[in-house]
This record gives sequence, structure tokens and C-alpha cells, in this order.
Amino acid sequence: MTTTLNALAIGGQVGAVLPLLTAVVQRPAWSAKAKKVIAVEAALLAGVVTVAADGGWSQFQHGQLTAATVVGVLAASQTSYDLLWKPSKLAPWIEALTTKKAPQQAG
Repeated sequence: MTTTLNALAIGGQVGAVLPLLTAVVQRPAWSAKAKKVIAVEAALLAGVVTVAADGGWSQFQHGQLTAATVVGVLAASQTSYDLLWKPSKLAPWIEALTTKKAPQQAG
């Protein structure tokens, strides 16, 4: 039980900051559906990387802990974006900041 809670906690921590990292690659002009797909894929990938970083590749033989970590990252990333990063305008600001402007838009 404690191990599962630790997996959820680690997943939650990674997921809480993941929307800021995802905002670097997302673009303001993308549709909401495209942004959601990228966010979910990034969360799933971050969950797998978190499992590997926390317990090594052998950790994947423990299906419950792997699932708890991946689900924790996914849930925390979506929740923190909706409740914190989007209302604060920080994630959208990062999207706009990291979007390259076309030559006619510059200056």
C-alpha cells in the first residue's frame, strides 16, 4: 500500500509541472483537440520515464506500480493545467513565448 502511494506521489509531482514543459512545444494556433492529444501523450511518456527513473527498467514488472505512476502523472498534469497553469495564464504565455514568429510578424 505504501509503495503504491509513493508511486502516486511521484507521479503527481511530475504531472504538476508537466504542463509547463508541454507548453514549450505546443502552439497557440493549434486546436484544443491537438493540444489535448499532445498533453496526454506527453503525460504517458513522462509516466514511463518516471517509472524507469524511480525504479529502473525492472520496475516495469510491477504492473500495479507502473500503472499507478502513469495514471498519477496523467491525472496531475491535466488537473494542474486546468486549475493552476491555464487560469494563471503561465502555460499560454509559455506557448506564445516559444512560438517562432514569421519574418513578416517580427519587429
